[in-house]
Amino acid sequence: MGIHYDYKSTRGAKKMQKQQEREERRRKRKQTTVAKQDGYTVPEDVVLTLDMITDPNK
Repeated sequence: MGIHYDYKSTRGAKKMQKQQEREERRRKRKQTTVAKQDGYTVPEDVVLTLDMITDPNK
């Protein structure tokens, strides 16, 4: 029997575990992208210039 004996009985648990891992990776990616975006915001009352938009250091 060996490897194939418990395939059907553990299939659901493995699926749930993989789904949980995927969701956790997505959350981490989302948190890092949100954190990166927060540093580059410009206040609404400031007029955007071409210099501000094209400057690679900002």
